[in-house]
Amino acid sequence: MLARAAENLYWMARYLERAENTARLINSTTHVLLDLPLGATFGWANLIEIAGLDNLFQQNYPEANEEAIMRFLIEDTRNPSSILSCVQYARENTRTLREVLPAEMWESINSQYLYLRDNAAIACRSRRDRYVVLNNVIEQRHAIIGLVAGSMGHDIAYQIIKLGRNLERADMTTRILDLNSAVQFPKDSVLHEALMERIWMSTLNSLSAYQTYRRLVSMHVRSDEVVAFLLRDMRFPRSVEHCLGEMESCFTLMPKSQQLQQLAAQLRQRIARNHTNGLGAAALHEYLDRLQAELGGLHDALTQQYFHAYHDGAPPGEKPRTEIEFAE
Repeated sequence: MLARAAENLYWMARYLERAENTARLINSTTHVLLDLPLGATFGWANLIEIAGLDNLFQQNYPEANEEAIMRFLIEDTRNPSSILSCVQYARENTRTLREVLPAEMWESINSQYLYLRDNAAIACRSRRDRYVVLNNVIEQRHAIIGLVAGSMGHDIAYQIIKLGRNLERADMTTRILDLNSAVQFPKDSVLHEALMERIWMSTLNSLSAYQTYRRLVSMHVRSDEVVAFLLRDMRFPRSVEHCLGEMESCFTLMPKSQQLQQLAAQLRQRIARNHTNGLGAAALHEYLDRLQAELGGLHDALTQQYFHAYHDGAPPGEKPRTEIEFAE
């Protein structure tokens, strides 16, 4: 496989996962808003910071209100991480890889793009429409994952798709976990504990994790246990540690991957050792920021090893030379 094709596969997987998880992040925010009591506020600017898009947002919007942020995250193509942009980029990458992917893959992703193109603006008008459209995006994404897992040969191309999906999923799980730092309760609220339970329940629901959490951990939703579950429970496929474990498994089947295996294993082991019990919102936010930076470092090492290693003096970020084959 050519390094260029491998990079396109990797980013196709990341874009699709990012679109789904941005939809999950927005739905989680909507659930939180519905549960807020009188006097509690939600920092909309914090949501953009959690997504890592605050600088770009400020360049294009004068005020960080709900309507502007929803447009920016859902339909604004000036934002390369908006849901519409992500599906559009994934569609373009898929179009160039039709000989590698199942034939139905192009049709599924193209259908998702056409649906979003026609409905993204509707999703920004009201919370009810937004919830329906974003749930459809999530369901369409599930169908695409099933198509890849059920009909694609589990070769190098498949491993690259898994790498992109799991790295993006781990990163977005930390960002959804960080959402609770954007909620400010009145200091004298007697319902603080009950409200926090509802918000953590919304976090679990946004990751389709609520029933699994209740079955594997506890019938009661407690903040420390939810954080531990979403970070460290290897039994749940959206936990950060599980995603890193999946990446380790992929690297064992990839060429020249010993250093990458070690990086993924070391990060997974650090997460397993670093318990988060008792962390306040600020400390948890700082911890999740560090974790996102470490995941970014793993991405940089991966892309340098497989996609950019063959630049013959080319500037950083330039596409790999097409005559270099991605060895199997």
